[in-house]
Amino acid sequence: GDGPAVFVMLIGGFIVAFAALFTEIAYRPPVWVHLVVFLPLTVVVCMGLLRPMKGVLLAAQFANRAGETRHED
Repeated sequence: GDGPAVFVMLIGGFIVAFAALFTEIAYRPPVWVHLVVFLPLTVVVCMGLLRPMKGVLLAAQFANRAGETRHED
């Protein structure tokens, strides 16, 4: 379900937040530069990571023979 999206948000958020913080400390650009650069970068990084992360998690499930949980009453 939402597993790949969670990992993508964590990884992508870390990358973009670190880049934005580094840029702010090193260059002190105006706020509009952050918005113009880092909002599209966030979308690109997250969309770029989503498909590979889905594949990795599906491969991990297959390799570990994961299945649905069954409750027997």
